[in-house]
Amino acid sequence: MTNNMNFAALKKSAAPGLVVFLVALPLCLGIALASGAPPISGIISGIIGGVVVGLLSNSNVSVSGPAAGLAAIILGAITELGSFQLLLTAGIIAGALQIVLGFLRSGTIANYFPSSVIEGMLAGIGLVILIKQLPLVFGVDALGDIQSIASIQPGTVIITALSLAILLLWNKMKWTKKVSFLPAALIVVVVGILINQFWLTTQSSLAIEPSRLVSIPTFDSLSGITSIFVFPDWAGFTNPAVWMVGGTIAIVASIETLLCIEATDRLDPLKRHTDTNRELKAQGVGNILSSLLGGLPMTSVVVRSSANVNAGGIYKASAVIHGVFLLIAVVSLSLVLNMIPLASLAAVLILVGYNLAKPAVVIHFWHKGLSQFIPFIVTFVMVVVTDLLTGVLIGMGVSVLFLLIGNVRKAFSMDRTVKDDQLVYTLTLAQEVSFLNKTAIKNRLYQLPDNCHLAIDAKRMGYIHIDVLELIETFINEKAKEKNILITTTGFHREIKVSGDQQNIILSHRKTI
Repeated sequence: MTNNMNFAALKKSAAPGLVVFLVALPLCLGIALASGAPPISGIISGIIGGVVVGLLSNSNVSVSGPAAGLAAIILGAITELGSFQLLLTAGIIAGALQIVLGFLRSGTIANYFPSSVIEGMLAGIGLVILIKQLPLVFGVDALGDIQSIASIQPGTVIITALSLAILLLWNKMKWTKKVSFLPAALIVVVVGILINQFWLTTQSSLAIEPSRLVSIPTFDSLSGITSIFVFPDWAGFTNPAVWMVGGTIAIVASIETLLCIEATDRLDPLKRHTDTNRELKAQGVGNILSSLLGGLPMTSVVVRSSANVNAGGIYKASAVIHGVFLLIAVVSLSLVLNMIPLASLAAVLILVGYNLAKPAVVIHFWHKGLSQFIPFIVTFVMVVVTDLLTGVLIGMGVSVLFLLIGNVRKAFSMDRTVKDDQLVYTLTLAQEVSFLNKTAIKNRLYQLPDNCHLAIDAKRMGYIHIDVLELIETFINEKAKEKNILITTTGFHREIKVSGDQQNIILSHRKTI
C-alpha cells in the first residue's frame, strides 16, 4: 500500500468515507433519474468513481461519481441515440478520449474557457434539471399532464413539499446540530420511505404507486449480482452520432473535473496539488469501466468532495471507502432502495438545480458588466433551449466577440491637448495592434482637423500588424500632406516609409528593440 492507503489512513478515513456515502447514495440515484437512465447506473458510476478513480487519481480529497453537469447531455443523448446501451458505447469513447487528453498533457484545458461561459453552462444545466423534475413532483408522465388536475398525485406533491422543507431547514434548526453528520438528502430519502410505507400500511389513497418508486434489480445471492449490469451496444462504434456524443461527454466531463479539482485543491487542509493530467487518465479509465458495466459517465464532483473535506477526510482512502459502502448498499439494501419515492429524489435534484441557476448567480454576472453578463446569459439560455454543446459553442462565440471588441477598443487611444495655440493629438498604440484595429485607427486619423500636430507614440508597442503599419504610412504620405498635419513618431521597430516631397512633415524616429 501507498502512504495514502496504509492502515492509519484507512482508520482515519472510515468516518469521512461513511459521510460521503450517505451524501452520494441519494445523489447517485437522483442524477440517474435526471439523466433518464436506470437508477442502478448511478450507483455503479459512484462505486467505480470511488474505488477505481479513487485509487488511480493522486487527488487526496476529491470524490468522483455521476454528476449533475452531465445529466442534461445524457438525457438528450439517450433520446437522440435511441437506447441506453448506445450511450454506454459513447461513454467508452469518452473515457478513451480522456486518457488521450491526459497523455497529451491537456490538464490545463479548463483555463481556456471563460468563467462566464462555464457558469452560464452550469446555470443552464441547473434549470434543465429543475424543469425535468416537475412531472415527478406531480406524479405525472409529462409536463403537459400537469394541466389536468385529475392526473396529479397528491401523495407525490406532499412528499416533494416536505422533502424541500427538510432540505432547506435541516442545517438551520438547533436540534439538528446534534446529528449534523447526517446529510439532509439522506433524511429526505428516509422520511419519504417511512411516509409512503405508512400510507401503504393504512391503505391510504395518498400511497405512491410502484411505478413512482426507485427500481433497481434485486437478487437472492451474490451469484445473481450480474443481473444488475447492462452492457454496451458494440455496433455503436460504427455510428457517427455515438462518436459525437462521446466527444461531447469527454470535453464536458474533463472541464467539469478540472474545475472541481481546482476548487477541491483549495479546500484541501494540507494544500496539496493534484496532477491534472493524471486525473484525466484516471477519469478516462473510470468512464470506460463504468460504461462497460452499465454505469453513467462520471466526473470529480464538488458536493461529495466538499463533504469529504468537511467530514475530516485528508486521504484518498475516504473516496475508496465511500465506493465500497455503495457496493455493500447495492448488495444488501436493494429492497430498501426500491422503497424510495422518486418524488424524494426529485426534491433533492430541484435544490441541486436551483443552486446551479439561482438568481444570485445572474445578479453576480450583471454586476461584472456587459462583457461578462452577455456571454453568461447567452450560454445559459442556449443550453436550455437547444443543448449543452450548442449552448457552450454559442457562448464561446459571444465571449470571443467581446474579446475582439475589447481588443479593438484597448489597442490604441487618442488624446487631445493645446500647446502654443496649436491642437496636438497623441495617438498611443498599445502592446499589440492587430488587423482588427485597422478600421478604428483609420477613422480616428482621417477625422483629424487640418493644420494640427499628431504625435504617434509606439513606445509600449510590441507587435503591429503590417496592414496597420501600411495604413499609418499611407496617412503620413498622403492625407497628412493634404491636410497640412505635422507628425512626429516615437518607438517604432522599423522606419516609417516617407516619400521625399513630404517637407511639411517632421518625423522623429526612435528605434526600439
